[in-house]
Amino acid sequence: MEASSKSVAPRRIVLTGFMGSGKTTVGPLVAARLGWRFVDVDDVIEAEAGVTIAEIFACHGEAAFREREHATIARLAQDDALILALGGGAIEHAATRALLLAEPETLLVHLEVELATTLKRCGGTEFARPVLADQANLAARYQHRLPLYRMAHVSIEVDALTPNEVVEAILRAARLATGENETSPGTKARADMRLLRHD
Repeated sequence: MEASSKSVAPRRIVLTGFMGSGKTTVGPLVAARLGWRFVDVDDVIEAEAGVTIAEIFACHGEAAFREREHATIARLAQDDALILALGGGAIEHAATRALLLAEPETLLVHLEVELATTLKRCGGTEFARPVLADQANLAARYQHRLPLYRMAHVSIEVDALTPNEVVEAILRAARLATGENETSPGTKARADMRLLRHD
């Protein structure tokens, strides 16, 4: 495990990663541990638009959706005591990446999964996931996004981890971000987890 410290403690943690990485599963667990609020960006977009993400894609196209998504993230990412889960493609928007990486009180965490894990976890949900439904381009999207995800402050390989183990890894990353290197009781470095700081 390799880490470097940040000068300020994170006031918000943003989760990114390909579909099926567990953002909406572990996000509420992390929020509960910290006493923070959990927000899923896709849920906010759907609530405000009054239609599903799939319908926005179908009616307005992906480019229009990404602009709406960026504006939503920029607004939400101003809040403190927040765990924010991004949609899988949000990282492709350059302004979104710049916003999240430059803010010193934001910790951007990448939950990394192999494509096989995505297919196993998300099979049968194509009706709600436009990117998953586009099977012909799915692998290409995954390969395109992976280096963008890895620009995050922290990357954690989660394929073989339980949700609780992912939570512990995220909390440990937050402590590392403040220069606190102690590991909480029962939390161990795993051979199948990579935890990196890229500051």
